[in-house]
Amino acid sequence: MSVQVVAAKMAEVELKDVPTGKDALAGSPMTPTSEGKTLGRNDPHEAGFSAAASPTAEPSAKAGEGSLGLLNPNSAKMPQASAMKRTDPQQNGGEAFVNRDGTVAEAPRMKKIQFADQKQEFSKRPSKIGRRSLSRSISQSSTDSYSSAASYTDSSDDETSPRDKQQKNSKGNGDFCIKNLKQADFGRREIEIAEQEMPALMALRKRAQGEKPLAGAKVVGCTHITAQTAVLMETLSALGAQCRWAACNIYSTQNEVAAALAEGGFSVFAWKGESEDDFWWCIDRCVNVEGWQPNMILDDGGDLTHWIYKKYPNMFKKIKGIVEESVTGVHRLYQLSKAGKLCVPAMNVNDSVTKQKFDNLYCCRESILDGLKRTTDVMFGGKQVVVCGYGEVGKGCCAALKAMGSIVYVTEIDPICALQACMDGFRLVKLNEVIRQVDIVITCTGNKNVVVREYLDRMKNGCIVCNMGHSNTEIDVASLRTPELTWERVRSQVDHVIWPDGKRIVLLAEGRLLNLSCSTVPTFVLSITATTQALALIELYNAPEGRYKQDVYLLPKKMDEYVASLHLPTFDAHLTELSDEQAKYLGLNKNGPFKPNYYR
Repeated sequence: MSVQVVAAKMAEVELKDVPTGKDALAGSPMTPTSEGKTLGRNDPHEAGFSAAASPTAEPSAKAGEGSLGLLNPNSAKMPQASAMKRTDPQQNGGEAFVNRDGTVAEAPRMKKIQFADQKQEFSKRPSKIGRRSLSRSISQSSTDSYSSAASYTDSSDDETSPRDKQQKNSKGNGDFCIKNLKQADFGRREIEIAEQEMPALMALRKRAQGEKPLAGAKVVGCTHITAQTAVLMETLSALGAQCRWAACNIYSTQNEVAAALAEGGFSVFAWKGESEDDFWWCIDRCVNVEGWQPNMILDDGGDLTHWIYKKYPNMFKKIKGIVEESVTGVHRLYQLSKAGKLCVPAMNVNDSVTKQKFDNLYCCRESILDGLKRTTDVMFGGKQVVVCGYGEVGKGCCAALKAMGSIVYVTEIDPICALQACMDGFRLVKLNEVIRQVDIVITCTGNKNVVVREYLDRMKNGCIVCNMGHSNTEIDVASLRTPELTWERVRSQVDHVIWPDGKRIVLLAEGRLLNLSCSTVPTFVLSITATTQALALIELYNAPEGRYKQDVYLLPKKMDEYVASLHLPTFDAHLTELSDEQAKYLGLNKNGPFKPNYYR
């Protein structure tokens, strides 16, 4: 029974013939101490308990008055309401309790407890320096949360560039360049957590480990270096491949994961917050190593492929296959193919069903909200949002924002995607029609100059601008780096860009990929993509000569379906099987593939 309930019961007791003065004190079980405090005879700590348990005391109570905290905490059973607190005018406003026999006892006079440093800490307003320090402390703590956006990355005070450090792992190997090798244990635990949500990769590792289908493969990779990518890299290694890796995004690397990989013997060149120069230096260190010729490329964005093609043309000709998973990178490959300059076969993972329908849609549907919340703490309900592009990424973003109560507009160049947006209940607009009124602008087109300086100038004060596409070309960030505009770093990956009239916009991740720069992404969905990448590498590496020419290919539907089937046991899902008659009627093999190769 709570103190509030006891107090309510007390209020119901009628106060009759209450004696006062010495008679009341004579019947009291309380004895005053030498300091003027009054303690119960049975419990010398009673006063301390009363002070701690007095939030229900009446507002009119003053320092030194009694409280409801006098109920004996050591009794096995809560006492019945046998006394009622009253204010006795003869006791100078002090309080008294009516005992069961009708006598009145004076309530103990409690001294108000005050910490010695309370006045100093809470009564004074912080100085200007103190406020700045507090602001920095709060801002820093917001970036030290457990996430790929910050995690252990921003908690280090070491500002030395990793390029200036000499690091070696416990085995004496120094062929890597990362932020801090001491974070390896943290990274290892994150990788172990990711393994639990990547069932297909773990199954593939178990099934193919004995066969070593990638024995002799030398894979050079350029992807986001996260716990999920680490599971992929270790799977490729278990299947026989040698790996060297760099990051495809300067903000998405989890430093602790990179440390764990380096400690595990992988040649990793990446850290969170690289400069543009660092970015290309890391790629070059991955590729340009004496006595090591890569024969497979795993790319995300096309930067690694572009670098080898431009800087090391002889090396590029010896590559056996390229696996690319992004819209931007695939676009670059098709350009090379069209110009007749693609001299190796390439696999377009981005347009595989398992990538389009799952990673692009479901991953972005969850991570868009996560990224915006972590960086801005924005309330989505009632906000006006414009999403540029209604592909699978745009569909995921729009669905999530609509579910949170946002008013969502869509811009689109493709009439088919535009019609889908309309049928899904979104208003199709041109960006210049709504740019003055929207609260959030999200780009996800894979194009360039989608949001140019003209639009940025017309945005309302406080508008949030971010990108969910792979490349940082969608928002014209370069046009904002002019003398008349002021940049103010608010927290990690959050900048205020301030105009001369005081208007400001909130730019996230400097226009780079929001979810992997500022938050995390669902591991299970990445398991689907990573398994697809691994199978594509195995296919290209083991394909007999002549199966794949110097062109860009889609993953066979049989492999798409195999990847999906590996993930079904997680949901305890049971597939229905076709009968012979049904398979014959549809003209299909009972075991698949169930979709034609052109199906997307």
